[in-house]
Amino acid sequence: MCTSWQLRCRHRKSGNLAWGGSLVYSESCNWDKRRGTVDQRTRGAGHGENVGLLGRGSECAVLDEVIEAVRMGESRVLVVHGAPGVGKSALLEYAENSATGMRVLRAAGVESEMELAFATLHQLCAPLLGRLENLPVPQRDALETVFGMRAGAPPERFLVGLAVLSLLSDASEGRPLLCVVDDAQWMDRSSAQVLGFVARRLLAESVALVFGSRQRAQDLLGLPELEVTGLSDADAHALLDSVTHARLDQHIRDRIIAETKGNPLALLELPRGLTMTQMAGGFGLLNADTLPGRIEQSFLDRIEDLPEQTRLLLLIAAAEPVGNPDLVRRAAERLGAIPETALAGGTDGLLTIEARVTFRHPLVRSAVYGSAREKDRRAVHLALAEATDARTDPDRRAWHLASAAPGPDEAVAAELERSAGRAQARGGLAAAAAFLQRSVALTIDTSHRAERALSAADASLRAGDLDAARKLVDIADRDAQGEFQRVRAHLVRSHITFAAGYNNEAPPMLLTAAQRLEPFDMDLARETYLVAWASASYGAANRDSLMAISRAMRELPSPEGSPRALDLVLEAYALLITDGRSAALPTLRRALIALTGAPLQDLLKWGWAAGGLTALLWEDRIMAEWPVRVIDEVRAAAALSELPIYLHALGLPIVLSGDFAAAAAIVAQSEAVAAATGVPMTQHTKLLLTALQGKDAEASALIAATIEEAGAGGQLNGVASAHWAAAVLYNGLARYEQALPAAQATTQSANLLVSQWALPELVEAAARVGDDTAAHGALEDLADSAEPCDTDWAQGVLARCRALLSDDAAAADDFYREAIERLGRTLLRPELARAHLLYGEWLRRDRQRVEARAHLRTAYEMFVSIGMEAFAERACRELLATGETVRKRKNAGSTSEELTPQEQQIALLVRDGLSNPEVAARLFVSPRTVEWHLRKIFAKLKISSRRQLGDALSRGEYESMTQ
Repeated sequence: MCTSWQLRCRHRKSGNLAWGGSLVYSESCNWDKRRGTVDQRTRGAGHGENVGLLGRGSECAVLDEVIEAVRMGESRVLVVHGAPGVGKSALLEYAENSATGMRVLRAAGVESEMELAFATLHQLCAPLLGRLENLPVPQRDALETVFGMRAGAPPERFLVGLAVLSLLSDASEGRPLLCVVDDAQWMDRSSAQVLGFVARRLLAESVALVFGSRQRAQDLLGLPELEVTGLSDADAHALLDSVTHARLDQHIRDRIIAETKGNPLALLELPRGLTMTQMAGGFGLLNADTLPGRIEQSFLDRIEDLPEQTRLLLLIAAAEPVGNPDLVRRAAERLGAIPETALAGGTDGLLTIEARVTFRHPLVRSAVYGSAREKDRRAVHLALAEATDARTDPDRRAWHLASAAPGPDEAVAAELERSAGRAQARGGLAAAAAFLQRSVALTIDTSHRAERALSAADASLRAGDLDAARKLVDIADRDAQGEFQRVRAHLVRSHITFAAGYNNEAPPMLLTAAQRLEPFDMDLARETYLVAWASASYGAANRDSLMAISRAMRELPSPEGSPRALDLVLEAYALLITDGRSAALPTLRRALIALTGAPLQDLLKWGWAAGGLTALLWEDRIMAEWPVRVIDEVRAAAALSELPIYLHALGLPIVLSGDFAAAAAIVAQSEAVAAATGVPMTQHTKLLLTALQGKDAEASALIAATIEEAGAGGQLNGVASAHWAAAVLYNGLARYEQALPAAQATTQSANLLVSQWALPELVEAAARVGDDTAAHGALEDLADSAEPCDTDWAQGVLARCRALLSDDAAAADDFYREAIERLGRTLLRPELARAHLLYGEWLRRDRQRVEARAHLRTAYEMFVSIGMEAFAERACRELLATGETVRKRKNAGSTSEELTPQEQQIALLVRDGLSNPEVAARLFVSPRTVEWHLRKIFAKLKISSRRQLGDALSRGEYESMTQ
């Protein structure tokens, strides 16, 4: 394999023959580690000039497979990780040299650029920017905005990811593409999230994405990986021999190999600076620190031997993150250093200045910068700031000015604040938070510091840095100059508590914030009241907290003019708790009508907290319809971080309607958007779907995991939903003794909606186990909820439950018939099928076998066609008990079982007339991936064209997914 052959390329280094990682480099080179692309010369695959890999046969084989797969039209992703100096960069270079005939893009994370949004992504994509015109307009605009090529509103992070996916896919049309990202542990967070998104969606694009990282980066977890460890003892001995000229005692050699763990860079650097005597006796190793420390110390020893001007040039290069030789030169001249003079004696191989300034290893940069005096670092940053163009690169200039400041500096703080605004406009919330945090530290005036601390705390909160947000809100509270600033600080602190999952603490904090906001900003106060109510009513607090919030909402002054949707929702929710459902019903209905026509900007702020109106009113049709409009507008506005919320709002009614194929597709889409945007996905739709499907093992595992994870995080809403799903699952499996406690746990939760939906499950389970007290208590609660709402859903479910508990046979019969009639007018096929099942079971026990068979057969056929396996089995057993012979049927939608959820989504969208690019944009994949899936779909459905999808997919089983 790769242990014996020679890989060649020209690589310039100072000094004689040296080993880098596990590569041997020759004297000359016209390639550098941080160049955006690699010049692809004519050469044989895997072969260049004068460079050999040692002891990396298995690693090379993995990279060979990656390259070969991409040549064959597939995509591959690989995260190469290992300790500093272990040879990751050498392996990445091997991959590049093996990629003959392919286009190679290269980028590297830079530690000092980690706060600059999309810095690494820009490195990678810069050679492809001429292809932006090939992208859909929203994607093109998103990339141009984050790269500073145009002004615009902050694009959604996921839209940027989709644009990069499309860009790479487009670039790979002509020839395969290899993208290499080294030092991935130092990528800025925005780039890491986008590239992680892209990596998870590559499939059929002829693109390889290979990362080199010291550790498993958070945003790259779950991707295929290759761990690089130290060389074998034999190879390590060979490498050590190549760089030591004195004969070493065998025991000393063994100790060096053991302590370095075969790390190639450590073996290269440890002998430097030690005399032959020290090496031979091993005494030079006595004061060695950790492995990175030993390597860094060897670099420091080499740095100290360099002339003063050369050390200054190294420090400038270490403080300048871009590797721009012109910028380094200008800064050096400002400090009186002449680059030609500084380089005249060489840099001992530590620094190379060509098309870009590069260090021998990242540890060289950290050694240079860390060992410099503070005043020297400040002087260098000031020179770099002065040498940086304030028009073309104002943010890096501001960052250098901040690093140069010896103490608080209002002018620099103001410049950082302006940079934060630009960073956020490019979609980099984490970058905006970093600039604002530094701005706070440099602010002199306390009133300015309080305002900046509030902005920094809010940005840190939205970027997910809760610890930093807490510290900043403490500063804002301490320095606040008036009540409004203190109130806003309290509001941010409340949102931090809510985001952290301390749910029992959040509602009262939000209530206090809303009350204190009233004199200053009534609109913000009203929005805060609604969030407080939702956080309490969705299971985050007890009923006393919900009552306190509702009473405070009742005391709000009447709005001027006609009430808006927000005003009506607040009034309706407050009345529901303080006066009961009957009193609140008219206002609930008015609020629901207003909600369906509310402006999108309002819905994006508080719509998630108002969506429960449809459930409270038992309005199945509006529940299915109103999210569609919001989803369309969310997509049109590219406000896609809100999309998982509304996909969930759409997913639940689709599950309740019995369209499991469409529901599974929505779950898959929600998971994709949640992964792309970083917005956690609620599991309600998936929980209910798997429970109704009756998949015992799968549903039980999901329920248990949700209860454990949500419970640990204080997310009682998730716990309640999991118990509800368990009650549905166990009722379907006829394990009523397990369904009963699950239903009771749900109905006792503070979540108004889930507890309401669990009442029919509690009635059925309690009736079957003979717990009359629990059954009748649940029926009374259900009547309180459903009776005032004159909808077929409410009255149908209530009639079904009354029939279950009725002692009068004639009344029970009437209730069952009413339930079937009313539920037959709804969209809720599972509820209707369950009414037939319960009626058939009752008729069989009443010895009316002929009529029982009719209803049980109807129930069985409905359950089978929907895909409710457990309930179908229950209906089957009842049919057999009537003496009927039952021929087991496949799900009428069995074709859907042959398609994966991804294929189902694509088939539905293509059937409804969307083009491949439109489907790709909707499902966050590339058009080539859509085409690849379509070929598989056609084969599975035994069709040959898009036009045939309409016949192949039964509309009874596949509802339109274009919403």
